[in-house]
Parts: sequence; C-alpha cells; structure tokens
Amino acid sequence: MEGSGHGSAGAGGGTLSRLLDEAPTSRFHRRAAVISGMGFFTDAYDLFVISTVVVVVGDQWHLSLDQRNLVASAAIFGAFLGAFVFGRMADLVGRKRIYTLVAAVMIVGALLSAFAQDWVWLAASRLVLGLGIGGDYPVSAVLMSEYANRRDRGRLVGLVFSMQALGLVVGPLVGLALLGSGVSHDLMWRLLLGLGAVPAASVVALRARMPESPRFEAQVRGRAGQAAAQLARFSEGAVQAHDVDGAPLTRLPARQLLTGRTLRIVVATASSWFLLDYALYGNTLSLPAILHEVAPTATLAATLGLSLVLFAVFAVPGYVAAFITMDRIGHRRLQWIGFSVMAGAFAVLGLVPGATTTVAPFLGLFGISYFFIEFGPNTTTFVLPSELFPVRQRTTGHGIAAGVGKLGAFVGVFVVPALQGGIGLRGMLLVAAASAALGALITRTLPEPAGRSLEEITGHPAPAGVAAGDDGTGVHLPLPV
Repeated sequence: MEGSGHGSAGAGGGTLSRLLDEAPTSRFHRRAAVISGMGFFTDAYDLFVISTVVVVVGDQWHLSLDQRNLVASAAIFGAFLGAFVFGRMADLVGRKRIYTLVAAVMIVGALLSAFAQDWVWLAASRLVLGLGIGGDYPVSAVLMSEYANRRDRGRLVGLVFSMQALGLVVGPLVGLALLGSGVSHDLMWRLLLGLGAVPAASVVALRARMPESPRFEAQVRGRAGQAAAQLARFSEGAVQAHDVDGAPLTRLPARQLLTGRTLRIVVATASSWFLLDYALYGNTLSLPAILHEVAPTATLAATLGLSLVLFAVFAVPGYVAAFITMDRIGHRRLQWIGFSVMAGAFAVLGLVPGATTTVAPFLGLFGISYFFIEFGPNTTTFVLPSELFPVRQRTTGHGIAAGVGKLGAFVGVFVVPALQGGIGLRGMLLVAAASAALGALITRTLPEPAGRSLEEITGHPAPAGVAAGDDGTGVHLPLPV
C-alpha cells in the first residue's frame, strides 16, 4: 500500500489518532522503519560477532572461561539496564530525544571496544554499547508503532526489527572476509567490533530530524495542533493538519504503571521475552561451542560458515515471513506458533540421539528452530509491548519487557554453556524446549492487537469528537470545539 497524495484519512476530519490509524502507508513510514531498523542491524551485528571475538581474544589474552563469559555477556547486561533507563526517560522527556541519544551511545561503545587493551576494558566498553542497544529497543519500537496505521502496524514495527536479519548475516560475512584477507587476528577482532559504529553513525543525523510521536505530543504534552502539523509533514500530505478536530488536548494525567491490567501485560510480555532470549542468545552466543561438539574437526572458518548457513537459510526467511504475514495471522497467534514449533524442534534434538552427532540433521532441526524463532517470538516479543501499553507508559512498559528479555539473554550466556558441560548438549536442548513451551503458555494470556487501534487495544477506543487515549482509568477526554 502506497501513499498517493491525499488518502482517505484526509477526508471528513476526526481525531488525530484516528487519522494516524487510517492514513495510507507512505514513504515516510518506510523511511522511519529503515532509520529505526539500523539500530537493530547494529544490535544483531554487535551482539553476535562477539562470539567470534571471544574465541580470538580468549586465546590471545589467555582468558579463563569466566572472563570469556563476562566479555560475551557485558553488552547484554548493558542492554538490560539501558532498556529500563532509556525506556522510562522516553516517557518522561519524549521519544525523539532518546532516539538520537541511544544511537550516539552505540557509536561510543563500539569504538571504545575496538581499542580495548585488556578484557576489563573490552567488557566495560561492551557494557556501554549495550546501554545504547537496550535503549534502542523501546524507543524505536514505540515510535514506529505510534507513527503507524492500525492495518500495517505489525508489518512496520516488524520491519524495524527484521533489520536484525542483516546484522546476523553481515557479521559472519565480515568475519570470513577478514580471515581471508590475511590480517592478523588482533587487527581482525578490532575491525569486527569497530565496524559496529558505522550503521549507528549513519543514522544519528537522520534521527535528529525525525518528528516526535504525534500521539505523544497530543496525548501527553497536550500539543494537538503541533502534532497535527507534524503529521501533515511526515505523511507527505496524506493527512492534512486542518482535518484534525479541535484545539490542543488536555494532557492525560500521570498514572502509576504497575497496576491492574497494565501489570498483567508487563508480567506476560516480560516473562515471554525472558524465555525467548534465554534460548536465543544462550544458543546463539554458544553456537561456536555447540557446532564444535557436533563437528569437532571444524576450523574457525568452517564454524563461521555453518553459522552463516543457519542465519541465511533459516533465520532471514523467518524474519521476512513474519514481516509479510503477521498482520494477517495475528501478533499473539504468531508468537504462540513460533514458541510451539521451537519447543518441538528442541525436544527432537534432545530426545533423538543421532540428531546431535551428525551435521546435516542437526543443522536441519536447529535451523527449523531458528526459522520459527524469527517467524514468531523474536519478532513478536518486540512488537507486542509497543502496542499493549497506554501512551504514557508505552516506552516504560516496553523497556521493562525488553530489559527482562535481555536479563534472560544474560542468564542464557552463562547457563547454556554450564548446562552443555554438565548435562550435555542434548540435556541443554531439552531445557530450551521447556522454556519455549512455557513461553507458548504465557502467550495465551495476552490480548490480540492486530488490526486494532492503539487506543482500542488499551481499552478505550475514541469515537468522533473524543481524544484518542487511555490513561489507565477509563477516562475519555472530550475535544474542545
């Protein structure tokens, strides 16, 4: 669906939120998705190349297993903190300011990492990088969700997240290219980490020029006129400022976050994200060790090649399939499907002895789990919290969910290798199967937001002449006329 000048949203007037919901998908939406998505390219690239870097620096600096794990997990722990802190800040000072700030933090963290002189420096730099990555989760997701129309919201927010797929593929490709170039291993890992600053740097200026969320401007700051003017500009004429009814809105009163329905949503979105990231990051950052057990004679280059096969053949199509179909399938339903198939694939790997002793069957089953991770909870755990919280608590709620998710990833980085060493690869995969099955059960408690307005999802649709918004109390705010 393309914006073609004056779409149907520009006729007949209505509330600002209604015009946003019915606006045609335009070039602005795609541009916003790409600018936001570059943060997730950086996220995937930086978080997953560290598994290769740790192998190299671990040998170079003679690191213990605990030191290697701390280097590997530092960015994830930083993301846990960053999601909480920057998510809350974006609800207090606005989405746009934090949107630019987190990209700058990612640049600083990537460059500091490239110049590390010891493992403590490297871990601290990765922690800084993680703060920016964590902050990018709630701000990018919520901005895109609040820009989007109701019909394509899942696609648009999913497109932001699907930029991770490029990062997953580019990381191993860059590693293979550097290995083939003949550069020293010391220079190789520094280049791998330093290049993570490039995508973030490419969008800092673009993010600074993006408009503040119109829903936030109108419903939180009470600037309906300014929000409407921004809406006309960013929709490139598809929605006209003079079509918005009324004068500036009364600001929504501040409410506590963790009460009633909102508390239930926080618990369900955060716990399902925790379970997903435990399995995803634990398995992915331990992938070299996992592949070494399946193929003990594989070289570092061969391991990178096998990782690339998993990402390119299974993960990338999963992202694409989620992006194309999630608004038709349903966001909650897609998450349930993905968790269920993940559980089945991990269970087969854990229960069938030959599945983890030969490369082809392992790659096939592990690849299926990767496809349904992306065509399912890895995408939807990002999308759902951007839709299910009221506007005043939206980035805070998303930040809590994302932060708890990254806590699951942090746990996975330590627990997965310990389980693999203690109960074996098959036992570790059975634990992953159980976590995915629990994620499927928790998903059933969430509402289905696909195709509904953000205001309706939070419990209070806005009829004509009523300001879209829900402050958690059920109050509808009339527009002055």
